[in-house]
Amino acid sequence: MTPVSPDEKYDDDACSVIDSLEQIGSQWRLIVLHDLQEDEKRFNELKRSTDASSRTLSRVLDDLQELGFVNRRLEEDAPVATYYSLTPKGRSLCPVFDEIESWADEWLHATPSGEDPAAVAPDGGSADEES
Repeated sequence: MTPVSPDEKYDDDACSVIDSLEQIGSQWRLIVLHDLQEDEKRFNELKRSTDASSRTLSRVLDDLQELGFVNRRLEEDAPVATYYSLTPKGRSLCPVFDEIESWADEWLHATPSGEDPAAVAPDGGSADEES
């Protein structure tokens, strides 16, 4: 059997997944994108809701804006405020977040063998098994 080089290891579909995760996959990017799903928010609202430091949040918002996931809107009336919202590209991730949430609800607390913990009896057998 011929060894497979790392470059040949992933097909195009897997590469697309990996490339996507590299754009959106950092902890703070995911938190900010998820937080902006509901509506546009001011910088300080995002800071409070995400618990990110000002420096981290500023960097993440700049990155997401550069990648085309987030819009930045400056309101110049007194007091001056900066608002952030999802672009169509960012909004297109909302169903992805919904699917991840559904998956997490079902599998995040599964046993190491992949079984639903509610279906496993205290003695380790199936809760459906009759005695």
